[in-house]
Amino acid sequence: MAASMGGMFLLRALRNPNLTFCRYGHKKKWATTLPKVTCSRLALQYYDNNYSLQFGDLWPSIRIGLLSEQKYGALINNYSRNEAVIENLTSLNATDFLCEAYEIMAQSQAPEVVEDTENISADAFPCETHSTEQEKGSILTTANLTCCTYPRGDISRFPPARSDIFGLLEYYLMDAASLLPVLALNVQPEHCVLDLCAAPGGKTLALLLNNCSYLAANDDSISRCKRLRRVLQSYIPQELRTEDRVRVTSWDGADWPEEGVYHRVLVDAPCTTDRHSLLEEENNIFHRMRTKERQMIPLLQTMLLVSGLRAAAPGGEVVYATCSLSQLQNECVVERALELAASEYGVHAEIKNLRSFRDVFRNTFNFHTNCRIGELVVPHLTANFGPMYFCKLLRMR
Repeated sequence: MAASMGGMFLLRALRNPNLTFCRYGHKKKWATTLPKVTCSRLALQYYDNNYSLQFGDLWPSIRIGLLSEQKYGALINNYSRNEAVIENLTSLNATDFLCEAYEIMAQSQAPEVVEDTENISADAFPCETHSTEQEKGSILTTANLTCCTYPRGDISRFPPARSDIFGLLEYYLMDAASLLPVLALNVQPEHCVLDLCAAPGGKTLALLLNNCSYLAANDDSISRCKRLRRVLQSYIPQELRTEDRVRVTSWDGADWPEEGVYHRVLVDAPCTTDRHSLLEEENNIFHRMRTKERQMIPLLQTMLLVSGLRAAAPGGEVVYATCSLSQLQNECVVERALELAASEYGVHAEIKNLRSFRDVFRNTFNFHTNCRIGELVVPHLTANFGPMYFCKLLRMR
């Protein structure tokens, strides 16, 4: 029967050579094996279209850095046997970049160079204050951190951290540029500190290792808070993780209930996480199902920064940070947050100048020199840290 049916189709084809069979026609909805554009590919297309305009001739080198393996630093755990750990890392040709920066700062005898305002309009942020020599010195003299990195051009990996006899890990591997917002915060022992978007915990750990006597660590995701707690348990002794020193919450950071309480506030806001978006498919913000979420990121960041400004006490300082290159998520968010905080809540703040970071950390990081507001570390093959944007704000009233 099947053979006779096949013969009938063949006979019809011979009689009518223009005849086509629908069953062999291509229908897009049937083609489930067609290649799909990955999230990372969409991210790269988006960055090429936008960052090529933002960075111009610098974009190709930044692009290569983003697509290459990220460089890490080893943040030494002060509560572990850190002298032996530093000795072991030094034998691997790693050095403490904070110590090197301090030497640069100490050896510099030249007067402070007035910042180049060629690319900044005369009326752009007249409230931005110039850094004094005293402020420069406070970057590191009050720091209690040690972070080892490999020299420029050295892409060696650090070995996994081991536990000491007390079960605490010896060091935490992180992007060394992530320490810059912590240093900019300039925490003193008597300060009450809020980390508004704390997970996964690298900057939170750095704050606890750096003179912080009380820290409120918050993240609105319960699962990310669990990860944060695991980090603290792995590095901080149990007797120092008491409620009177560190409090972990999962509240909505954009609607923070405490106002005018904290001396220092860190707003490490959610962003497009540029490097992750280019290299990982899992939890990628460029997934088609997350388009609206991605478009709403600058609004969320603005709300978080306004919340952070309100949480700071008058005279307190707020550092805003992202791991994105986007001006829409960086400078524009700071501008809008300052406007909203003043108009809606009567909270006024001024931008602090962090240009001295470029000179102090010039041997370790590559800074973008045309940032209107704040500072931006850009990836480069010779020192593939970042991206890391950070901006410091002083609440006036």
